[in-house]
Amino acid sequence: MKKDIHPDYHTIEVKLLNGETYTTKSTWGSEGDVLNLEIDPSVHPAWTGGSARLMDTGGRVSKFKKKYEGLGF
Repeated sequence: MKKDIHPDYHTIEVKLLNGETYTTKSTWGSEGDVLNLEIDPSVHPAWTGGSARLMDTGGRVSKFKKKYEGLGF
């Protein structure tokens, strides 16, 4: 493995919108930095799966599903 090509992997603190914090390892920032999240992962659809329906603009999703319907997706 080559030296000095990999990012520094260190401990940071993540602060959620509700004030909760936790410590994790990351390549973001520097040792001991605080990452303030702008999105609450406990309620955001990207993390919860959400109940939003996919908009089929121009029939693209329908076309894809029809093309690959026999594969069991």
